[in-house]
Amino acid sequence: MTDSTRKRLTVALRVVLGGIFLYAGGMKIADPVTFAGNVAAYKLLPTFGNYLVATTLPWVELLCGLLLVTGCRLRAATLIGLLMYLLFVVALTSAIVRGLDIDCGCFRQGGPKSSPWVALLRDLPLIAGMLLLLRLDGRRR
Repeated sequence: MTDSTRKRLTVALRVVLGGIFLYAGGMKIADPVTFAGNVAAYKLLPTFGNYLVATTLPWVELLCGLLLVTGCRLRAATLIGLLMYLLFVVALTSAIVRGLDIDCGCFRQGGPKSSPWVALLRDLPLIAGMLLLLRLDGRRR
């Protein structure tokens, strides 16, 4: 892969993944109470933990998105984003295994529920994109 192709692919991945984080974080920031309910539906945390996650995670997503889009601290932002996706996949898989009827709460608050399987399948390409971004950034060094 040529350097210019690598650079274009890196920018495209940064903007797409960063935009996803910005959108998801913004939706959750706009309605933290509903997001706290979505977090509680996973039945993994005590009530305090649900509200703590609901008030902090969206801001981490927003910051991660901003860093990805701008290219600042790219490796750190990509690693944090990847960690968030991996933790979410673990939580979502746990909910599926336990038979919980949940809405992931990722991209909209309230409204009709989507299947947890859809959320899981949607996140796998995003994880692959983050891994590719890490690899492309690592080759640049």
